[in-house]
Amino acid sequence: MADNTNENKSLPAGRQGMTLEGVVVKSAMKDTVTVLVSRYVKHPKYKKYMRKTKKYLVHSPGNAVSVGDKVVIRQTRPISKNKHFTIASVSASLEVAA
Repeated sequence: MADNTNENKSLPAGRQGMTLEGVVVKSAMKDTVTVLVSRYVKHPKYKKYMRKTKKYLVHSPGNAVSVGDKVVIRQTRPISKNKHFTIASVSASLEVAA
């Protein structure tokens, strides 16, 4: 019988998911962190540039990252109701101003 435990829970071949860059803002859950992703967009009517942010729940096996780490997240198959991303890479820790 073949062993089907695939640690890399990626999308099927030919379907690349989104990759986003953000900062870890919460790591209190088991195997899950919250990542804040910011983007810079122009308002359609007023033409002013604004910063929009969104929080994503990201799968982090063993809670390998901590609050303040800059991470790259990659879209994957649904892991739970709200988790659709995994951590692709981790950069140096950022100082979080309180």
